[in-house]
Amino acid sequence: AWMVLLGTIPVGLCGLLFHEVISTAMRSPLLLAASMIGFGLLLGWADWHRRGERSVAAITWRDVVWISLAQAVALIPGTSRSGITMTAGLMVGLSREAAARFSFLLAVPVIVLANILQLREALQTPVAIDWIALSVGTLAAVISTWLCIHLFLRFIQRVGMLPFVIYRVLLGAALIWAFA
Repeated sequence: AWMVLLGTIPVGLCGLLFHEVISTAMRSPLLLAASMIGFGLLLGWADWHRRGERSVAAITWRDVVWISLAQAVALIPGTSRSGITMTAGLMVGLSREAAARFSFLLAVPVIVLANILQLREALQTPVAIDWIALSVGTLAAVISTWLCIHLFLRFIQRVGMLPFVIYRVLLGAALIWAFA
């Protein structure tokens, strides 16, 4: 739990400090495409050159620092938060499953904090909130997220990261074609 909390600090600080730049100046389709392709290829490289098979239990504080800095890089549009943290996990010697598990654990505080900020904004608007619909939607999101994570972990053990690399490169190329 301490490592997950430590891993959240860089992305939280960068998000607060650079929110305006990220949400305005960094919204270029070409930046998005370059990020998708570049970080997709980096994920492929990290997967193909894995240096270890360590588990989540073997994660060190040094590993957490690198993975959490990678999570902060995910604020760049087109950079997948889970993809870049899994890439960093693979680069520090974690197994595919351990890198994915820790990446998903790191998502929990980020998602909770982002939802708290969104809820605060919603409460400050004069628009009525359908709390039942919001609660049902939240429950559906939690259940579908759990199911997706379970299936994803089984998938990457068998196949690896190649399908995600291909997807990111093709989507980035399509964006370049459409906007260049």
